Amino acid sequence: MKKLIEKILGILHIKLSDAKLEWLAQFVKFGLIGVTNTLLSYGIYMLVIWLLEPYNISIDYLIGSVLGFIISVLWSFYWNNKLVFNEGAEKRNILKSLLKTYLSYAATGIVLSNVLLYIFVDLMGISKAIAPFLGLLITVPLNFVLNKYWAFRKEKKKNDKPDKNEDSRKQE
Repeated sequence: MKKLIEKILGILHIKLSDAKLEWLAQFVKFGLIGVTNTLLSYGIYMLVIWLLEPYNISIDYLIGSVLGFIISVLWSFYWNNKLVFNEGAEKRNILKSLLKTYLSYAATGIVLSNVLLYIFVDLMGISKAIAPFLGLLITVPLNFVLNKYWAFRKEKKKNDKPDKNEDSRKQE
């Protein structure tokens, strides 16, 4: 992924430091996993609305959102741990990272997304089918930052040497 991004940036005559290029590659991979996460979450969301439609449950969209959240965060965690934030994975406590992932996504995926859904659907009259995508403009960048710098941050042991990426970030 890093080489592909480097080639694209080269065509555009844009040169980035290795640290910034690595960060951009992670963000792109995070975004691609996010697309699959969004499709899964949205599929569950729409399925629940469809299943609950005959029962005229007014909060059908919130129930769908919560179920989509629970399943899709587990999906995202697995793939982000394997493909995006895999550096230092052996030094990371997997259960602690999973808990942090759920907490970070809870802040954005449950609380913020549902507040935005309520505003978009109930206050602004935007379609239940379109409203979740508008919230992504806010929640995706916020989720990346929370995951990169908190949930998937590798645990430092007392004998660990400083991370080369941390040193390069300090120098930039």
